[in-house]
Amino acid sequence: WERELKTLEIDGTPINYVDVGSGDAEEPVVLVHGLGGQWQNWLENIPRLAQDRRVLALDLPGHGLTPMPQDGEISITGYGRCVNSFCDELGLDQIELVGNSMGGFVTAEVAIQFPERVQRLVLVSAAGITSADAIQAPILTFGRVATAIATNTAARHRTLAARPLTRHSSLLLVARHPRLLKPDLAYEGFFKGAGKPAFDGALRACLEYDFRDRLPDVKVPTLIVWGEKDSIIPVRDADEFERLIEDSRKVVMKDTGHIPMAERPQAFNDLLVKFLAETGRAEDNEAIDGESQAA
Repeated sequence: WERELKTLEIDGTPINYVDVGSGDAEEPVVLVHGLGGQWQNWLENIPRLAQDRRVLALDLPGHGLTPMPQDGEISITGYGRCVNSFCDELGLDQIELVGNSMGGFVTAEVAIQFPERVQRLVLVSAAGITSADAIQAPILTFGRVATAIATNTAARHRTLAARPLTRHSSLLLVARHPRLLKPDLAYEGFFKGAGKPAFDGALRACLEYDFRDRLPDVKVPTLIVWGEKDSIIPVRDADEFERLIEDSRKVVMKDTGHIPMAERPQAFNDLLVKFLAETGRAEDNEAIDGESQAA
């Protein structure tokens, strides 16, 4: 992947990203990772999408190989502006936007702030609903932070990712069956993203920002994908996103955790490719059976 890595500067911060594929007849796809993530969260999805489209995946400021912003400030609205500026700098017009966890929070914010930018939106186990209430539940929040810190401490080396037991204990919060993840995917996609400087600020941003009253402003066709056994963000949040975003539909994958795109990549890729190829409203297209996708 080294030859695919690129950087561009946004407000003085060099943004690390990959840019692969072509497909001039279709809108490009931009992938946005979650808290403590990096562009490699999408390693199982980029090659499939790049068969038909141009695909871009970036490291948000303070994550992956992108340094903290110069002012040191981390916010969901700021990340939304960063993604929009990223598209501007690359001369992109309308895009298909996909985000996981905090990345879903950010991509929905982009669709609210810059409605002309987004053609279709995909929210994968997105933050923004329960996370807005988590600040009211300090014990729950502390438990999640403690688990994340433990993961950051343990998940440092490729040898740890190669061991099923270590892989299981380190990624149990995010994946339903961590031992089933390929060791290289676990290391490149998730272990390497731990311990980055924006983690605390981004977690705080997720907990303190509430955009639920603005979600009805999302007017683009939206697909909501969730894992039935998500341990971080409850599956009931998918129902709330579907209720608040008028032109949306959801798919819940059985026996799946917080990262469906990595846990069930073939099913996820098929679902995503089909959705991006649709025309018209999301609710007018035939829904896909989540049970068959998770089989």
